[in-house]
Amino acid sequence: MKKIGFLSFGHWTPSPQSQTRTAADALLQSIDLAVAAEELGADGAYFRVHHFARQLASPFPLLAAVGARTERIEIGTGVIDMRYENPLYMAEDAGSADLISGGRLQLGISRGSPEQVIDGFRYFGYEPGEGSDHAEMARDHTRVFLDVIEGTGFAQPNPRPMFPNPPGLLRIEPYAEGLRDRIWWGAGTRATAEWTAEQGMNLMSSTLLTEDTGVPFHQLQAEQIQRFRDAWKAAGHQREPRVSVSRSIFPVVSDLDRAYFGHESRSQDQVGHIDGGIARFGKSYAGEPDQLVKDLAEDEAIAAADTLLLTVPNQLGVDYNAHVLEAVLEHLAPALGWR
Repeated sequence: MKKIGFLSFGHWTPSPQSQTRTAADALLQSIDLAVAAEELGADGAYFRVHHFARQLASPFPLLAAVGARTERIEIGTGVIDMRYENPLYMAEDAGSADLISGGRLQLGISRGSPEQVIDGFRYFGYEPGEGSDHAEMARDHTRVFLDVIEGTGFAQPNPRPMFPNPPGLLRIEPYAEGLRDRIWWGAGTRATAEWTAEQGMNLMSSTLLTEDTGVPFHQLQAEQIQRFRDAWKAAGHQREPRVSVSRSIFPVVSDLDRAYFGHESRSQDQVGHIDGGIARFGKSYAGEPDQLVKDLAEDEAIAAADTLLLTVPNQLGVDYNAHVLEAVLEHLAPALGWR
C-alpha cells in the first residue's frame, strides 16, 4: 500500500495553447485539482515553489486555501527553497496552514534548485555569513525553523505587554502540534539523504539526483533510500520515517493520452549537468496500462518508498490532470499492490 498524490509546478503562460494563462489560473486551478484529487481517492496535493518565475511561489496562502477546501488529503510542498525563508515567519505561516487543514500539512523543504535569477535569495535580503555559502545558509535557516516549530519558548516577554502573557519564555504562535514530524527534506544525493535522517526529517526524492554511478536511476535512488533508513536507525529516532519519490506516469487509455504522451513510451534515463555538476534524470513512464504495470513493478525506488508523487502537466488543465490521476488509481495502483 502506498500514499499516492500529485506534485504540480504550477506553470502558467499567456499562450493560447495553455489552459493556465495567468497566476490566478495557476492558483485557483491548483485548489480545484486538489479537490478533484480528494474526490478520486488520492492521498496528497503537493506544490513546487519557484521564485522569479511564472510558477507557484509563495506557498502558504495556497496551502491554507487547499486545507480549507478539502477534508482528508495531505497537503504539502516539494520543495520550499530555504535560502529565501525567514524561519520564524515561516513557522507562523506553516503553523497557520497546518491548523486550518486540521494537521494535514506535509512540508517539503530543501536547499533549492537552479534559479531564474543569479543568487535570487540576495534580493530577499539574505546573505551567507562569512566563510559560509548559500547551501549552508539554507541549512542554518532550516535548523532555526525546526527548533521553533517544536513549540518551546525562547523569546523574553515584555514586562509591560499590551495583552497578558502566559508564564515563561514565549514561543512562536500559532503552534501546530506534530508538525515537526511532518517536515521533509528534498535530497539530491545519497550523502544528503543521510544528513536528512540525522536531522530527523522525512526524505523527499525527486526525478533527478545530482550524482551518477552508472546504474539506472531507480537503483541509485533505491540506494539513497536505504542509506537514509540506515542513518535514521543509527540516529536512534523513535518514530518511523516516511519516504516519497516523484515520477511522471501517464497511462495511455484514450486517444488524447496517446496524442499527448504516446511518444514518451520510449523514454530512458538521461545523464546531464545541473549547477555545474553531473546529474542523472529518471525516465518518464507512458504506455498501455498492462505494460506500465510490468515496468513500474521493476522500479526499486518506488518499491522502497511509502509515498508516490505524480508530477502533473498542470497547463493541460484540471480535467485532464484529474483524468491522469484517475487512470493511475484505477488501472495501475490495484495491479501493483498500491491499493
